[in-house]
Amino acid sequence: MKKLTFLALLALVGMFACKDDDNPKPSDGVDLTNIAYNPTPHELVIPPGFPSMNIPADNPLTEQGIDLGRRLFYDPILSKDSTVSCGSCHGPAGNFTDNKALSPGVGGLLGTRSSMAIINSGFLSKGMFWDGRAPHLEAQALGPVENPVEMAEKWDDVEVKLRNHADYRTRFRKAFGIENSNEITRDLATRAIAQFERTLISANSKYDRKKYQLDPDPFLFSDLETDGLKIYFDDQFGAPGAPVGHCAHCHDGGPLLTSERYENNAITEVASLADFPDKGLGALTGKLTDNGKFKAPSLRNIALSAPYMHDGRFQTLEQVIEHYSSGGHYADNVITGSITNLNLSAYDKQALLAFLNTLTDTTFVNNPAFQNPFH
Repeated sequence: MKKLTFLALLALVGMFACKDDDNPKPSDGVDLTNIAYNPTPHELVIPPGFPSMNIPADNPLTEQGIDLGRRLFYDPILSKDSTVSCGSCHGPAGNFTDNKALSPGVGGLLGTRSSMAIINSGFLSKGMFWDGRAPHLEAQALGPVENPVEMAEKWDDVEVKLRNHADYRTRFRKAFGIENSNEITRDLATRAIAQFERTLISANSKYDRKKYQLDPDPFLFSDLETDGLKIYFDDQFGAPGAPVGHCAHCHDGGPLLTSERYENNAITEVASLADFPDKGLGALTGKLTDNGKFKAPSLRNIALSAPYMHDGRFQTLEQVIEHYSSGGHYADNVITGSITNLNLSAYDKQALLAFLNTLTDTTFVNNPAFQNPFH
């Protein structure tokens, strides 16, 4: 009997000990003024043809800030049980996605959408996420931590964990000049992550080398790729009845390869605009005509980003092309004039696929500066 009582007491002590571990205890703060603060400005190279990047005045790029942001991006310390990081859903091999239809978070819980590529996101100006709910990168980095099906943590607890971490205390001091560890905040953490994300610039695909004349080879594109380019850009060259893809209407002909517009691209069949299972932009605006609209993503590195669409319903680019060729499902807010039966031939589909593959930038996904620093 005494043995059972003793074991029961041990179990009780263990239970409360686990609870204490789940809630990190604040420290009294550590003075950091003995650590030098001399940030090095980061010279961001804007590729040919790209727009300038709008960098917030209160978050200039520094080498120390970018390094800190990269570590925070890949560190699962931001999650409740230290199993999920930003990089878990946005890995470089998949064009900063996780190549899953729905992304798993803490405990394996699944979200409702596929992770969106954050390629060239520093140039975007019309909202982050599929529904645009975050106005900029700093706000985008704030949300996943407290999302119950992503990191499932409290920012209050993340701040304590970072303040109690000797290496992060030093890195926050070097990046932002804080004088005491208690000055480490979610605001500074998300600023650092945003700095790292602004360096994720891709501009060295075969398409770039042709478009911006970075490669003098006049035969850089095959005939198949050239025909695919014409379909993508609706470039008929005066030939009546030439195939039209309408691709650039949403994914643009500029360097970002996205219009940044929010559109219903006819992938979901509904009886009315009120019936979309995921209302997308409409859930934020409350407008019936915005239901079922999602942000047109960049097509850069699209061959690496499978599966496709906001819910990952298409496993291959061939399936995506087939959807647009067939015209999809009509609704009152479907993209006017762009979503229609294209009647692409088998050759046209092959050509379009060949062109989409020219958008792949392997130097970007293999850049050592973008990889997980803990590996």
